[in-house]
Amino acid sequence: MPKSKVRRKTAYTPPPADRHSPQAARATAPTHPVYVVVMLGLMVLGLAWLVVNYLAGHVIGFMAALGSWNFLIGFTLIVVGLLMTMRWR
Repeated sequence: MPKSKVRRKTAYTPPPADRHSPQAARATAPTHPVYVVVMLGLMVLGLAWLVVNYLAGHVIGFMAALGSWNFLIGFTLIVVGLLMTMRWR
């Protein structure tokens, strides 16, 4: 019985990227230092919010009025800071 021919796939070559476009330069540029400060600040602020809620939330008037919403506020600040780390270069 004759053998069937083996097909060889060609290696994938991605299209050439335009290195002189503004989008390519912006994508590889490092982030601004203020971005890092805001990112870390949000994470620390969220952590501080949760710690203050646990230690003195019942004493502080507006935190006592918020009740369980304090957890949402604290975790939202932390998550936003963590999401910002995905764009940090």
